[in-house]
Amino acid sequence: MTDLTAKTSEDEAICERVADAEERMQSRTFDWAKINTGSWNRAGLDKLAPKLADAFSSLDAEISLDTSQPFEKVNARGEVEDFETGPVIGVQARPEAPVQVIMSGHYDTVFPEGTFTEMKDLGDGRMNGPGLADMKGGLSVMLGALEAFEAGPLKDKLGYRIVISPDEEIGNFASGSALKQAAQSGAMIGMTYEPCMETGAMSGGRKGSAVFDIVLHGRSAHAGRSKEDGRSALEAAAHMVVDLEALNNRRDGVSFNVGAVEGGGPVNIVPDLAIVRFGARAPDADAAQWATWEVERIFREAKARDGISGHLHGGFYRPPKPRNEAQQAIFSAVADTGRALGLDLEFVDTGGVCEGNNIFAAGVPNVDTLGVMGGRIHSDEEYVVMSSFVERACLSGLLLNRLADGRIDAKKIKALME
Repeated sequence: MTDLTAKTSEDEAICERVADAEERMQSRTFDWAKINTGSWNRAGLDKLAPKLADAFSSLDAEISLDTSQPFEKVNARGEVEDFETGPVIGVQARPEAPVQVIMSGHYDTVFPEGTFTEMKDLGDGRMNGPGLADMKGGLSVMLGALEAFEAGPLKDKLGYRIVISPDEEIGNFASGSALKQAAQSGAMIGMTYEPCMETGAMSGGRKGSAVFDIVLHGRSAHAGRSKEDGRSALEAAAHMVVDLEALNNRRDGVSFNVGAVEGGGPVNIVPDLAIVRFGARAPDADAAQWATWEVERIFREAKARDGISGHLHGGFYRPPKPRNEAQQAIFSAVADTGRALGLDLEFVDTGGVCEGNNIFAAGVPNVDTLGVMGGRIHSDEEYVVMSSFVERACLSGLLLNRLADGRIDAKKIKALME
């Protein structure tokens, strides 16, 4: 068996090339982070996309900016409307090479325009800023590893397709088909650049994820003169929220979180509209089905209230990504490669979801936390550990080398999925 804990001369060379690119990887991350790309900020997404395409044009690859397909969303009036997000960035290199990899990442963030704009030096080698960890830093690490790999002698042995999406944080509804197509176009291994955990640990198994919007309609009335003639949609929504949150701890590994309740207006009017927006996580398909049935039951009970009607939108959009034999094989290969760099990598199961779920569902085993080390993501305290740019790009560079020269047998690992 090949010893993945030892480095070849080309492994040493790729790490030297990565180290030389440290400042470039960091500075372009900050440049990208200065542009707000909240998932619903179409203008910001459109502004950053060509800059990313230009950066990735340093690779020996074909670059495309593909218009994304509109997808449905429920607006603040409870109406279903189409939303068109930014372009999906595609990168393809050497489709004839014997080893094929799908790589993915996203350029949207969770921060609406104007909500988190400053970057601060926190000391201790950490920088605070929007998307520095999740995941503009990850995109820079991906690019840095590929630039270093393509400068070496193994380039022609490995081809790749990259999908950089504008909507990962809201479910990949526009880019999911691009991920599936890329994964099913001969990919053997997947590499995704979400940040690793604050401890340096990486993601193992992942739950499946759902997003639901339930719109409830009641009947408005004057709250003082004829309260009895009204039917409060907000009251029905309040009962629904309590019932949804009560589902937590009812089934092992299944969780629900109500993120927002919208509707209502002046206190002298019985509110005739309420929107309940919530998510759910489930560890396997049976649990996801149970969660869906429970949501449908609670929705039926809400509609059974006098004068209440409505509609349910959404469901489980990312299937679970459990540990299986193929996943364990790639985790072992990554862990052994990490040891060659002095890293003791741990794989921890998580309730979080990402594009790795999509790629796994398309039949490709993958590791999905190859990005920078950071913490407090999805908050205005998000930070990146600056030293991790080189560390994590070296890890990816070595993985690419080992896939290319066969020390990591991509075909064998992929076969374990079948």
